[in-house]
Amino acid sequence: MPPATFEDIFHRSACILGEGSLIERLRRNSPFELDPFIVNSGFIYEEPKRKAMESIYRQYLDAGARHDLPLLLSTPTWRASRQRIADAGLADRDVNGDNFRFLDDLRKSYKDYSRKVVIGGIMSCKGDAYDRNQTLEADEAYAFHAWQAQKLAEAGVDFLMACTLPALEEAVGLARAMAKTNKPYVVSFVVRSGGTLLDNTPLKDALTAIDSAATPKPFAYMVNCTHASNFRSALLHKVNSSSLVRDRMKGLLANTAALTPEELDNADSLVEEEPEVFGRDLAALHKELGTRILGGCCGTDQRHINDLAARLAGA
Repeated sequence: MPPATFEDIFHRSACILGEGSLIERLRRNSPFELDPFIVNSGFIYEEPKRKAMESIYRQYLDAGARHDLPLLLSTPTWRASRQRIADAGLADRDVNGDNFRFLDDLRKSYKDYSRKVVIGGIMSCKGDAYDRNQTLEADEAYAFHAWQAQKLAEAGVDFLMACTLPALEEAVGLARAMAKTNKPYVVSFVVRSGGTLLDNTPLKDALTAIDSAATPKPFAYMVNCTHASNFRSALLHKVNSSSLVRDRMKGLLANTAALTPEELDNADSLVEEEPEVFGRDLAALHKELGTRILGGCCGTDQRHINDLAARLAGA
């Protein structure tokens, strides 16, 4: 039987386990250099690099399978725009489609459990995700990102997800580009503890603007590359958040450092916290705020995801 749809799994599940870090682990813990243009998207074309990615993904698949939790995986296409693929010398390859098929084959290898695994086609902003001054205006963003959104949709991803977004305008253009594919899609921001995006747009204004600008509107919103404590503070902010934000903000892929985005971007070393602390704090968000999709970002590995999975399964 084919995997269940993203919408089916979301509506049927009390919670969904998210993957942990991939790019950061490859950068720090493997002998392979990331491509300056497409980061790890080209790894699938070289056997040792593909095996390194497969090993990490399997650790997250094993955690989900062990605790029988639905699992969200994302394609290694964070930087796989048409321009960047050409700059990397891979214009003759279907980089987005090939990365989905790589991940889909991994999913299928888990037999019955594969029906609980959903794959998101990942996109992001054109420039530095921590620099709000590098972002595109909405119409520019739509034109720039529509090609990748269509490539991922044609490949067969279960849903689309634009992540690590610092500013409203480019998020609007990305949402419109993803909406055109008729795939369900998710918009995921980096947020400040004060309840704003990095460009200082209040969360309540950002969600209202995107819901109004894109048809169909996003299936859900998420936050990534943000510590659990900062996420909680942002969602509970009395001025910049709202009940609508808490209703529409369905997930967090958290990092392990309770720092500001600027501090994270300029950090000389990776700040980590113990897996037990990470798992406890994210599971608490599920209980307190009803956050449904919970996983990791920078600083996490299989230990963090295993601890979180055990707590979510117990809940």
